[in-house]
Order: sequence, then C-alpha cells, then structure tokens
Amino acid sequence: MIEAPALTGEDLRVEDVWAVAVGGGRVDLAPEAREKMTAARMLVERAAHGSNEHTYGINTGFGRFVSQTIPAELTEELQLRLLRSHACGVGDPYPPEVIRAAMLLRANALAKGNSGARVATVELLVDCLNRGVLPVVPSRGSVGASGDLAPLAHLALPLVGEGEAWVEGERLEGGAALARAGLEPIRLQAKEGLSLVNGTQFMAAFAALGLVRARRLAKTADLACAVSVEALQGSRSSFLPEVQALRPHRGQAASAANILRALEDSAINEAHRWCDRVQDAYSLRCAPQVHGASRDLLDYVEYTVTVELNAATDNPLVLVEQELLVSNGNFHGQPLAFALDALAIAVSELANISERRIERLVNPNLSEGLPAFLVVEGGLNSGFMIPQYVAAALVSENKALCHPASVDSIPTSAGQEDHVSMGNASGLKAWQVLGNVERALAIELLAGSQAVEFLAPLQPGVGAEATRRFVRSLSPRLKEDRPLAGDIEAVAAAIRDGSLVATVEDELGALA
Repeated sequence: MIEAPALTGEDLRVEDVWAVAVGGGRVDLAPEAREKMTAARMLVERAAHGSNEHTYGINTGFGRFVSQTIPAELTEELQLRLLRSHACGVGDPYPPEVIRAAMLLRANALAKGNSGARVATVELLVDCLNRGVLPVVPSRGSVGASGDLAPLAHLALPLVGEGEAWVEGERLEGGAALARAGLEPIRLQAKEGLSLVNGTQFMAAFAALGLVRARRLAKTADLACAVSVEALQGSRSSFLPEVQALRPHRGQAASAANILRALEDSAINEAHRWCDRVQDAYSLRCAPQVHGASRDLLDYVEYTVTVELNAATDNPLVLVEQELLVSNGNFHGQPLAFALDALAIAVSELANISERRIERLVNPNLSEGLPAFLVVEGGLNSGFMIPQYVAAALVSENKALCHPASVDSIPTSAGQEDHVSMGNASGLKAWQVLGNVERALAIELLAGSQAVEFLAPLQPGVGAEATRRFVRSLSPRLKEDRPLAGDIEAVAAAIRDGSLVATVEDELGALA
C-alpha cells in the first residue's frame, strides 16, 4: 500500500494526490495538524458559546440569511441542516478518483487549522478514505463560488450517517456504509458543517489529477511526433538545440529535446539525409513550438494547483494568533476555473496537431510513399481510414469543450453571491478533453507504429523504436481489418496511467 505524507495542510504535493486518489495510498493526520486544529476549535467554541457577536455560520444563517440569528441551542441542528439543504446536486457521480482526491484535499484543508473543525471529525473523513467508504457525489450543481457547496455537502453526509456511499463496490445508505467499514457517524458541532462544505476541493481535485495526466500527454505527444517524423521521413534539423536557443521558450526547448533524443541513432533518418526535400509540414517542423506552448501553459496550471493544495478556503477563517474569525473570499474558485480552462486548452492543442500528423500518415498524397491508409490490399481493407475520422471527431469536440467556463458568471443566493467562477464546469470539461486527447494520441501512436514498419529493415531512432515496441505490446500489427476500438482504448489507458512514458524512459532516460 502506498503511504502518502501525514497531512499538515502545508506540504501536500500533486504526486501525493495521485498516489492516494488513483494508487489507493493511505493517509493520516500529522501531530502538528492535530495541535493546530485543537487551538482553532477552542476559538470556535468561544464564539459559539461565549460571545453575543454575530459570527457567520456559527450563530447566523447562510448566504442571504446571514442576518438571521440562530439561538445557541440550535447550533448543532444548524450544521446538520446545512448539509441536508446543500446536498441537492444532480447528474452522474464524479469519477471515483476525483471523489477520493476531494476527500484527501478536504481533510488536508481542515488539517491546516484555520477552519475550526474537531480532530475527531477530520479523523472520520480520513478513516472513510482509508477504508474505502466513497461518498456518492453528483457532478452537477456547483457554481464554484462559495467553493463546491453542493458536491462537498454530498461528500460530508455519510459522516453523519446520511447520504449514500460505495463500499466494496456496493452502493449503501450512509449509515450502513460506515457500519460496513467498522465506523460510526458523528454529530456535528458548531461550524463543522460549514467547514466541510466551504472549499474548492472538487475543482482542485480535477486540477491536480488533470495536471498529472496532462504532463504525461505532453511527453507522449513528443514521442508520437518522433514516430511520425520517422514514418514520414522528416528532418531532424528543426529540433536542434541551436534553433530553440534563438527563441528560448522553456516548453519549446524541452519538447524539441525530447523529439531529438527519440530520433537518435535512426537508420531511417540517415537513409534520407541527403534527399532534396527542403522543408517538412508544420505539424512536424513546428511541433516543438506547439507542444512547447502547451507545456508553458501547464507550468501556470501547476503553479496554481500547487498553491491551492495547501490553501485555507473556508469561510469564516479562524486566525488563532489574532483570536479572530474572519469572513473572507478564499473559497472563490476563480484561480482554479482559469487554470482548468487553461489545462483543457493546452492539452487540446496537442491533439489538434496530432490529428494533422495522422492525416499525413494515412493520406497517400502526403505520406511520402506509404500505402494508402497504411494497409495492404487497400479497398478490401480500409486500414486506418476510420481511426483518422475518430481523431477528427475528438479534436472537433474539444474545440467546443475548450470554450472557457471561467468567463461566465450568474448571481446566486438572492444577489448575496453575485459573482461566481463556474470552476466546476471548467473541471468537468477539462476531464472530457483529457480523455479525448489520450485517445487521439493513441491513434497517432498506432498509425505511426504501423507506418514506420513499412520502412523496414531500416530502424527508427532509439526512443521512437521503444515507443513502437510498447505500442505493439498492446496492439498487434494491422494486417487486415479488425475492430480497433479496443486497441485505441488500451493505448489511451497506458498514456493515462503513465506506463507508456515510463517504459520508454526506462530505455531512453528521463524525458523533459
């Protein structure tokens, strides 16, 4: 079992989120987190039971009801009703890994010690994560303003024995799910319901997991391009470091270096070194500039995500040293909404240029002598004709999905919450785009591997050949037509889980 660092609210990393959400890693609360949370809890208790001041969400209503005073004897009931009222999301549930990531991130935010939740409450959330109690959370209903209110309410309901959760593949009522895992529900106390629902954790979950997938896509795009360059007998000169140094964007240099390394020791390249072709098409020659621009955009996404993983996004926030509970706007999802839209745009363009390389591979007017649609007995066989259609469909869908949700806003709570981020919509769209791009690049890898084999006995460069061999481990050569849907999904899954890049790096060394 993978062990992630103990949660402190200060040092969670993107790779930790992947390890827990996808790899099933276990977590715990660090001793210093327990100390910070205890100190903050004492301040909340004072505000709830020893003060006549209005403190939002402790002795007031929520949203437009902020001016409504709640009697002290109803403090606990207020928190339970908050969860119930906010748990009105609709649509298909979030993917399981996104729910696990959100549970981790919510626990880490509470461990920071600025929310005032009890240690026991956060321990139960961590126990649910470690024991596989996975809340059922509908994916539609968050506008990304006071964080992900509706999704986080659904996430929290099983803690009080309500809502629904999956345990061992079975969908159960919340109390039964806890019992199946040997856990007992809690009774929320002052501010705890608010602490559980105020935050950006579903947006941040999409962003953290999406960033890992996007980084793998950036490397995969370079490898797929290298295979296509070999198959189309393109020049390696466009990728020389001296060229990149004259326009020194970081991403461009990294992408060019990856492609050049993948082409090292290429017998194919050597065989056409002195041909009379002057320039390659843009989809080959400009790949570092396009792939690199996507990489640079992902750098911005990474900065935003890294900050957000350890941010306090509750309202009000508990400032222990100042002995203050402060109403604030840290829950607003705009930073993540922008980042998720940027992530979708960045990876979408990797598929956009990849599809153009696929077209060159299958089109006999552009493929430098390769068989039409990369198959013998064309006519009887259609070969890679329709996979190119599929790539075109995926790329076209991405163009619609990449319209930014983050530029939209619609007022909520009777105008009290009069600007929202729509960051959850950005996350849902980015998730779809990531899957589309993984499949589009899988098609290029399949087509490129098929194409380069027509040049045998000439061998491609070391990295391109390692990529081809890995693809062949999942998909045999297409000698006559067969359904390729399963092959595409198998290669896409290897891109997503990192096994394709890891296998090539084992032979080639770490890629940029």
